[in-house]
Amino acid sequence: MASIFSKIIAGEIPARLVWRDSECVAFMDIMPVSEGHLLVVPQQETDRWHDLPPATAAHLFAVAHTIAAALDEISERSRVGLMIAGFDVPHTHIHLFPADSMAQFDPKNADKNPRPEDLDAAAEKIRAALRARGHGENVPE
Repeated sequence: MASIFSKIIAGEIPARLVWRDSECVAFMDIMPVSEGHLLVVPQQETDRWHDLPPATAAHLFAVAHTIAAALDEISERSRVGLMIAGFDVPHTHIHLFPADSMAQFDPKNADKNPRPEDLDAAAEKIRAALRARGHGENVPE
C-alpha cells in the first residue's frame, strides 16, 4: 500500500509543495513545530533512509541544504534544524524546521490544527525565497 507521502507525490492528496524535481519533493508539514516546518521526501518510496541509493540520499541532502538556506533567510529563528526520525510515516523524509534550540523540535508541541492560511503563507514565503535564489525551475506554482 502506498504511503501518504506517495499519495501526495502522485497528486492524490493535496499538499503545499515548495519544491519538486525528478527525485524529490518538499512540502509543508501539516503539524508544524514552527513556522516554515517542512519535509523533504524522495519520490522513491523507501522506508529507511539508509536504504536509499547513496545518490538519492545525497540529492535529498543537497535539496535540504538549498531549502534550509532559503528558510534561514526568511525566518526570525537562529537556525534551521534538520532531523530524520522515520517512525511516523514509512517513507523516508527529512524535517527542516526553523528553531532557536533543539528543544523546540518536540512533536508533542506541534500545532495539530494549524490555520490553512498560515501554512499557505509560509509556503509562499519559502517559494518566493527559493525563486529569488535562482531555483524557480523547481518551485511549483
